[in-house]
Amino acid sequence: MKQLSSLTEEQRLKRLNPPQGKISMVLDTDTFNEIDDQFAIVYTLLAKERIDLKAIYAAPFHNSLSDGAKDGMEKSYEEIQHILHRMNVSDHNFVFKGSESFMLKENEPIDSAAARDLIAKAKEASPESPLYVVAIGAITNVASAILLAPEIINHIVVVWLGGHALHWPQTKEFNLVQDIWSARTVLDCGAPLVLIPCAGVASHLITSLPEINEYVKDKGAIGQFLAERYESCANDHFAYSRVIWDISAIAWLLQPDAVPTDIVHSPVLTDQVTWSVDHSRHLIRVANFVNRDMVFKDLFGRLDAAYREGKL
Repeated sequence: MKQLSSLTEEQRLKRLNPPQGKISMVLDTDTFNEIDDQFAIVYTLLAKERIDLKAIYAAPFHNSLSDGAKDGMEKSYEEIQHILHRMNVSDHNFVFKGSESFMLKENEPIDSAAARDLIAKAKEASPESPLYVVAIGAITNVASAILLAPEIINHIVVVWLGGHALHWPQTKEFNLVQDIWSARTVLDCGAPLVLIPCAGVASHLITSLPEINEYVKDKGAIGQFLAERYESCANDHFAYSRVIWDISAIAWLLQPDAVPTDIVHSPVLTDQVTWSVDHSRHLIRVANFVNRDMVFKDLFGRLDAAYREGKL
């Protein structure tokens, strides 16, 4: 597709600098798909001094935990509510249902309450104080909002956990491969994009049940909930570890030194679901590593502090 943005490269690069001070953000998440989205929501809510979370959107997904994209979105919507309830956060006008299907064709957005709310909140932002759109699932809701109202590109920065490292032999990662057309929309449209690949980058974010039991389990209702979700993800935890991918996107906002990045030309997503290079394309920021210890230290520290202060 052709680029939809009127941003100059200089304007785009300025927007791609790590944010300073407090930011406005929305979170787009397929929360019931795995166990890592739950940690990402909690991480975000524990960072109120840096992040003003305006809304959470339920993203579609389809795997063994859902009957289809719509069912995955509905289950994610319910899981978000479970988390907010345990953190004493109201879901009223805060959580929105997203797409009931993936995009089937180029330039054919899927309308939803989430896409419409994203458009409204993006229009309230400005080029000087953009809305950070953090997506940690199939990026259908975000791509649809961009196609429905391309002018919001001038008011947003997209941070997406999607695909694999650019040197990986293929990029058939779950978030990306579910909705190729939406992925291409976000990569091609010219929106300021911070891409955090999974394999080779966010895959460093592993933890284990003993660590979760030590630093998470006894931290109130939400700590118990996260620990239960982690323990249920495997029948045998002997010498077992699990990747909590999704917290990488939040970590880049909070401590960019823990998620080092490069400025590169936006990759081309081929029909073979591989990355290709075209140096005439616009620039994006791509993560190349995640410092696992820095990220978990920040998350666990915030959880402990909130619990000790009686906030959980």
